[in-house]
Amino acid sequence: MKHIGWIGLGNMGTPMANNLSKAGFPLTVFNRSIEKVKPFKNTNVTIAQNVTELVNQSDIIFTMLSNDEAVAMVYEEILGMKAIGAKLFIDMSTISEQLCVSIAQKLKQKNASFLDAPVAGSTQPAANGALTIMVGGDTDDLNLALPYFEKLGKFIKHVGPNGKGIATKLSVNYFLSILYLGLAETVLFAENNGIHRSDLLEIINESACGSGATKVKTPLLINEDYKPAFALSLMQKDIMLAQKNGVNFPLTDAIIETYAKALQSGLGNQDVISVINYLKEN
Repeated sequence: MKHIGWIGLGNMGTPMANNLSKAGFPLTVFNRSIEKVKPFKNTNVTIAQNVTELVNQSDIIFTMLSNDEAVAMVYEEILGMKAIGAKLFIDMSTISEQLCVSIAQKLKQKNASFLDAPVAGSTQPAANGALTIMVGGDTDDLNLALPYFEKLGKFIKHVGPNGKGIATKLSVNYFLSILYLGLAETVLFAENNGIHRSDLLEIINESACGSGATKVKTPLLINEDYKPAFALSLMQKDIMLAQKNGVNFPLTDAIIETYAKALQSGLGNQDVISVINYLKEN
């Protein structure tokens, strides 16, 4: 049985790594912030002291990190290692397509393999193993990764060569940035006209305009509790990555400006739907 390594134990990485452990795969984890490894202490999971140790112990290495800077730092260390040939690296982070393709090319020069496999879904689908996984890379590498993807997600889609998983994810999150902003504006519009948000959201969710996205944000909006399932700061990051990738439509500037101002107002660590509080005050 192949040994799995997992780097990055944030809000998404921890439940995802835990699902691989529960499935019985031999697993080693690493996180630069040592407190993040606590859920794996006193378990069958091995805790590595650094990236090099984890890579040396593993055949397939997953990375789930917050941004380009974090991913570049980890892979710079990996690429500096000598014995990484025949290993498969799978980055599930949301980063720029340019960085993704660059990492893939450099790994292949060292006879290693690479998949970009970002996900759609927030913390609860991650915990339930019900994510959507968008994969860029070679078919043979995807086939090797499938047993692990199937413990992480409910739907796995191969969308092309390296970089196209990321391009797909940025497209999905651009759509979500519009949807969540529209939902927040609609709730405020209804409230301004004397409609309780709980009544409005019930109607939305039972109608053609309802979706998984509206349903998952409904309890947050009703309770006005914006503990992050997907932080506003991460949505802002992804919108900027989409802009870097060429998105330029009539709504683009308004979306970028609104989320940027919401971030500046101090909402970055709250859930993305907390943008409603920025709109309410402005």
